[in-house]
Amino acid sequence: MAIAEIQGQSTEDVRPPVRLFRNLNAKIASIPMIMTAVFVFIGCTVWTIVHSFTKSRLLPKLDFVGLDQYERLWGTRRWLVSIENLAIYGICSLVLSLVIGFTLAALLDRKIRFENTFRTILLYPFALSFIVTGLVWQWILNPDFGIQSVVRGWGWESFTFDPLYNPDIVIFGILIAGIWQGSGFIMVVMLAGLRGIDEEIWKAARVDGIPTWKTYIFVVIPMMRPVFVTALVLITSGIVKVYDLVVAQTSGGPGIASEVPAKYVYDKMFQAQNLGQGFAASTMMLLSVVIILIPWAYLEFGGKKRG
Repeated sequence: MAIAEIQGQSTEDVRPPVRLFRNLNAKIASIPMIMTAVFVFIGCTVWTIVHSFTKSRLLPKLDFVGLDQYERLWGTRRWLVSIENLAIYGICSLVLSLVIGFTLAALLDRKIRFENTFRTILLYPFALSFIVTGLVWQWILNPDFGIQSVVRGWGWESFTFDPLYNPDIVIFGILIAGIWQGSGFIMVVMLAGLRGIDEEIWKAARVDGIPTWKTYIFVVIPMMRPVFVTALVLITSGIVKVYDLVVAQTSGGPGIASEVPAKYVYDKMFQAQNLGQGFAASTMMLLSVVIILIPWAYLEFGGKKRG
């Protein structure tokens, strides 16, 4: 009996620690980050949303006007044009960046000669700032001394290529610069994913006589789903905040043909000194991101939980 009691006491003494105190050092170390996220990011977001319902001008003030700022926002042609441009730029940039990036990565993954050289050349544009990229492509697309001038100098006098001066296609001129800069980085992300594919899969595909393109589509790409999700998030974050390229290439012109939401927010807050309208526009940008992220998060994490 005494031995049993001693054993019982020793078992009780070695009870596992309470869940709250597990990894206590890590939890204490994360407190500054959590406080920053709560008070800076979430706090500033709430502050912006609240002031979007006011008629703040040069300085923020709690003079509520209901949904007036939003009604004025969606009744402004400039804002509607910027939303249309963002949709066109976003869809094209998303598709082309993924396709071009994956294609380049697949070509480099074939163990070609001078791979490091090609990889450096293709990644180099990403090292440039968007302002530099915009100015470079503004020069290249200038009809007086850019591509159009060069081709006409070769004898094709009727050749016309001036997207930055054509209101109907100006957003595609900006898209060219964005794709040129971002595709190299997506290529590197995809190449890292391809290098993680087991070589035995390729050997098995060759033994079974499966064509290379079918191996990519039906085997490799499904295995690289996390890599594609990462690339998708990176591209989307760049799309929503596109601003530098527009300012460097067109400054929103011709007229308002190349306006984007980020430029609209900046102009309203710092040039027009209309904080209420700028807050309303930035809130709508935040809402668009949330509308995209919630379904993705539900499918990504909710599906795993159900599984």
